[in-house]
Amino acid sequence: MSTSSLEKNGINFEKINQMESFNAFVKKKNKLLFTITAAFLTFYIFLPILAFTTVLQQNALGSITWVWLYSAALFIMTVVLCTVYGKIAAKLDREVQAILAEYEGGN
Repeated sequence: MSTSSLEKNGINFEKINQMESFNAFVKKKNKLLFTITAAFLTFYIFLPILAFTTVLQQNALGSITWVWLYSAALFIMTVVLCTVYGKIAAKLDREVQAILAEYEGGN
C-alpha cells in the first residue's frame, strides 16, 4: 500500500494546491500577513532610531517626553493589530472551510 507523500489522512494536498480558490486564498492571506507585519516592523523600528535623536526627547505633556507617548502607542498598536488579525482570521477560517467543502465535493 503506497501513498503519495502529498497525501495524508485521505487528503490529496497536490489536488488542493491546484485549486484556483485555494491559490487565491493563499495570496490573500500572504498579502494580509505581509501588510500587518510590515506595518508593525516599520512603526516598531523607528523607536530605537528616533529615541537617540532630539525629536522624541522633547517634552510633549508636562515632563512626559514624546518617547514615552511613542512607546505607549506601540502597545496600543500591538493590541489593535492582534484584534484586527483575530477578526480577519475568523473570516479566513470560513474561507478555508469553503475550500475544503469544494475539495470534498469534487472528490
